[in-house]
Amino acid sequence: MISFYRHQLPNGLQILICPDRSTPMAALDICYHVGAKNEHPDRTGFAHLFEHLMFGGSVNIPDYDMPLQQAGGENNAYTTNDLTNYYLTLPKENIETGFWLESDRMLELAFSQKSLDVQKSVVIEEFKQRNINQPYGDAWALVRGLAYEVHPYQWATIGKEISHIEDATLEEVKDFFFRFYAPDNAVLIASGNVDEDKILHFSEKWFGNIPNRSVNKVALPKEPTQNSFREKTVERKVPDTLLYLAFHMPGKSDRGYFVCDLISDVLSNGNSSRMYKKLVKEKRLFVELDAYISGDHDPGLFMVSGKLSKGVSIEQAKHAVWEELEIIQQELVNGTELVKVKNKLEANLVYGRMNYLNVAQDLAHFENLQKAELINEQLDVYQSITAEELRDIAQNIFRIENCSQLNYLAK
Repeated sequence: MISFYRHQLPNGLQILICPDRSTPMAALDICYHVGAKNEHPDRTGFAHLFEHLMFGGSVNIPDYDMPLQQAGGENNAYTTNDLTNYYLTLPKENIETGFWLESDRMLELAFSQKSLDVQKSVVIEEFKQRNINQPYGDAWALVRGLAYEVHPYQWATIGKEISHIEDATLEEVKDFFFRFYAPDNAVLIASGNVDEDKILHFSEKWFGNIPNRSVNKVALPKEPTQNSFREKTVERKVPDTLLYLAFHMPGKSDRGYFVCDLISDVLSNGNSSRMYKKLVKEKRLFVELDAYISGDHDPGLFMVSGKLSKGVSIEQAKHAVWEELEIIQQELVNGTELVKVKNKLEANLVYGRMNYLNVAQDLAHFENLQKAELINEQLDVYQSITAEELRDIAQNIFRIENCSQLNYLAK
């Protein structure tokens, strides 16, 4: 059970405080409820661009990293399609330094054309390195574009095209900041060796005067039900041919999401999993094969992807995967197999939450999704799932008309 205290400032900033006296360290996590899904289709990659801009200096503090390092701290950030998360750790005695730094960049960044040009160049280079110059780099973007027609999950956090970042103006970037990076669109989590009264005092002192920006949460387009099989074939200079099968699945607020997570573990989590034993080890159709979920808050994708062994055709590989998917639709997963995947998942969850920073990030994630209290319900949901539910959800999602297939052929 993760115990925490909840407060809210008058400007809308949510505050979660989760003490852990077993460490001399403290973590401060600021999660903004903005991700790639909140971008305009002609200006993608902005949320990720801000991951870089937020470290480029704020209105009163030109250098973010140096004062934090002098206080014995470290920091990092990540962006997803659903959220943007900034976090730091430092000795508990110096936690006010974190409040000072984070509040100033929530107040306003040090916007300048020079700073923007520098960070645009960094992001453009990252786009080239990740999507163009790296083997299989564009595969995930191709899958997204094939599987989604209207929902903004159709592009990755890095963006759809380099030109969207290249052409971004300073005014567009400022507008994006003031629309989303606001106290009424964020949650602050303090974890580790922290005191509730002190954290609340620092929160009011450093964040209390930042104005509420009346963030308008625009409803996102709902992806229509996929009613026909989709297929795309590309050729690239890569060592092995890859097969991707993408199936639409429930979002993270739905019980079906957790069922899909267990299905993916049954199929491919570890060397004793079904697809590894049958299709990699015994039949040697794949050199690598994995089943996984995209982890999105809105309805996402259940993915099966694998590198084909030499001489194996796409049709052979596809047929073998579908055989395994049909088995899990028709036959109940036996009790021993289900308990095994549940126990492994529970061990990972419990072990991860022994770390105060992981707890802060999990609280941020659930608060962004719906409410942080869900952190204490997650394991119970997994443990209550039955073999019948696995079969029923498998029948619902593993349908040919719900499948988008990418054939990524090696030249």
